[in-house]
Amino acid sequence: VELDVLTGETEISKIDLLFDSGYSLNPAIDIGQIEGGFAMGIGYWLNEEHIWNEQTGKLENLGTWEYKPPSALDIPLQWNVSLLKNSKNPSGLFGSKLCGEPPLCSSTSVLFAVEQALLASLQQRRKAVPGTYYALDGPATVDKITTLADLHYTEFNLA
Repeated sequence: VELDVLTGETEISKIDLLFDSGYSLNPAIDIGQIEGGFAMGIGYWLNEEHIWNEQTGKLENLGTWEYKPPSALDIPLQWNVSLLKNSKNPSGLFGSKLCGEPPLCSSTSVLFAVEQALLASLQQRRKAVPGTYYALDGPATVDKITTLADLHYTEFNLA
């Protein structure tokens, strides 16, 4: 990932996925399901923050005006998805395995990559305290990233 600590924006440059779908009945459909599940996870880990009213307990950002699903700008620039060969599932339908939901779990890698990029920024600017864990809880929204980046306006110079 590439992380802009000034704006908190994240760009996923490349994803490599090797997925065990058993004996795939239709590899093109399986790859589409894998990409779709991973894209859902990207939205979950980078965008989908739930804001609850502390007095009523109601969800404040309900609906499409406040909820922002992943867009074309949120998905990886380069996707490499491969299916594991010769991994027939003896108890699955014709040797297949499910492939829609498991990639959602793999998408946590995006959150961890953003967390590592943020830590690298802190280390480069000598703001990381050795032995300290800088937790970036999901979703890694722009607000959370810019807060953890610990930038001060005095650090902005053109020289």
